Amino acid sequence: MIFWNEWNPVLDRLTLVLGGARSGKSAYSERMFLAVPPPWTIIATGQALDEEMRARIEKHKLDRDPRWQSIEAPIDLVSALKVDGPVLIDCLTLWVTNLMVGEEDIDAAIAELVSALIRRTAPTVLVSNEVSLGIVPENKMARQFRDHAGRLHQRIAAVADRVVLMVAGIPLVVKPSPASS
Repeated sequence: MIFWNEWNPVLDRLTLVLGGARSGKSAYSERMFLAVPPPWTIIATGQALDEEMRARIEKHKLDRDPRWQSIEAPIDLVSALKVDGPVLIDCLTLWVTNLMVGEEDIDAAIAELVSALIRRTAPTVLVSNEVSLGIVPENKMARQFRDHAGRLHQRIAAVADRVVLMVAGIPLVVKPSPASS
């Protein structure tokens, strides 16, 4: 279902924005915050483990409105969420990767995050890559990643006020906000 007013999105208490690579998730999510006065906080989960990723992170920082305050939290999202005011988490699939590489208890981390999101009253937007629309991955770790991400998305979508799927830069509202119903 397409809501054309989503080109100028509103900021709900909890929004999950899913999409493929380069689908416009981050730009769309950042636009949501224009509905409220800054400062805004972005919690970044990416880690610059190689030169290409370092360059990507720097480009994101340069492209972002300077009114954003950044917190880097590759693993401990729950502690980072204790900040006051509106928060954008970008991105959950990088967070899952970090948990897997660090051999963390992913199910426990997801449960803790969902609990923190339920308690949080300030607007929160979570960006994540929808990775389950393709073929079954050929190796065990990739299948585990896909499964963890899928379970994470289901858990967050269940408690979110709004879920948006980005396709080619176009927002498709999968779960409309109760306020827009």
